[in-house]
Amino acid sequence: MSLPPEPAQSGPPAAIKTPCIKVCVVDGESGLCLGCYRKLSEVAQWSRLTEVERDAVMAALPDRRSLIRPDKLALF
Repeated sequence: MSLPPEPAQSGPPAAIKTPCIKVCVVDGESGLCLGCYRKLSEVAQWSRLTEVERDAVMAALPDRRSLIRPDKLALF
């Protein structure tokens, strides 16, 4: 018994959610991007993470802001 063929995808793939705001500057003290608060490893692997993994990172981002000195954040 064979499975029915999967329907052809119509149109481009769905966009991946991302916190990127195109301010890509890494803070040497915290190791976080000053624009999105992700670690470099997270930025590099973002497209390979599952949606669940990306959601978990995005949920942690607001708390990470406090890891960056306010005077650095004022630059952006």
